[in-house]
Amino acid sequence: MTALQSTDAQREFPYSRRDFERVKGLLFKQAGINLADSKDAMVYSRLARRLRALEIHSFKEYLAYVGSCKDEMEHFINALTTNLTAFFREPHHFDALANYLTKRPQTKRIWCAASSTGEEPYSIAMTVASVFGTFTPNVQILATDIDSKVLQKAREGVYAQNSISQLSYDYKTQFFYRGKGAQTGRVRVVDELRKMVQFEPLNLMSPNWCVDAPVDVIFCRNVMIYFDRPTQRKILARMVKMMCNDGMYVAGHSENFTMYPELVAPMGKTIYRPVV
Repeated sequence: MTALQSTDAQREFPYSRRDFERVKGLLFKQAGINLADSKDAMVYSRLARRLRALEIHSFKEYLAYVGSCKDEMEHFINALTTNLTAFFREPHHFDALANYLTKRPQTKRIWCAASSTGEEPYSIAMTVASVFGTFTPNVQILATDIDSKVLQKAREGVYAQNSISQLSYDYKTQFFYRGKGAQTGRVRVVDELRKMVQFEPLNLMSPNWCVDAPVDVIFCRNVMIYFDRPTQRKILARMVKMMCNDGMYVAGHSENFTMYPELVAPMGKTIYRPVV
């Protein structure tokens, strides 16, 4: 069996092309994520940690174990899902959200479909609180992610202080506690803001979603890029079906859904409305 990139001799665990293809197939089956061939080194690096933790000596043995252990499948998915995020990343989206809420104050539900460690849904919550002038608006914010570990971090709402360096002074003081003593250099989202967001595990490939309809706004940013076209369309169609007629769908900077004119129509930079 040929090892990937001829580096097997230097690696702690045997890792073949067949192993990588099995990882790709399993991740696609369980989470709908289509890994590029260029991700082979990332796969080895992230899953090697699981092999060490379990004292398993080969990827072949590990993959057999994953297939027979539901708990390990969760670790497998957690290890391979990417969680790149920041507060108010792609800020024009939050300007658009503020404008939408101002024009449509009857908004009831916002769904953040890939919450990661919480920066995005808390940015949504800060925007909602700022528009309505209260921490208790009549707006439900649901934040979901396939990765159970990042959801726990999101619920805790604790971050490095430099992660909010780009925020205004008012936002820093209104929405964050500053750590002292052993917590110096860290900040925590204020309790009132944390209570605005409901975090739940959700696999977009699952037939059942813990999401009440209708949904006014969906943030699903930089998620669809990991799915193939048929899966993209399937998920987008399900989401659009749940949305209000005048709802707003927010995509990521590298995502383009103009090839689905029967589902959505552009209404801004990587922002769409459902086609009724």
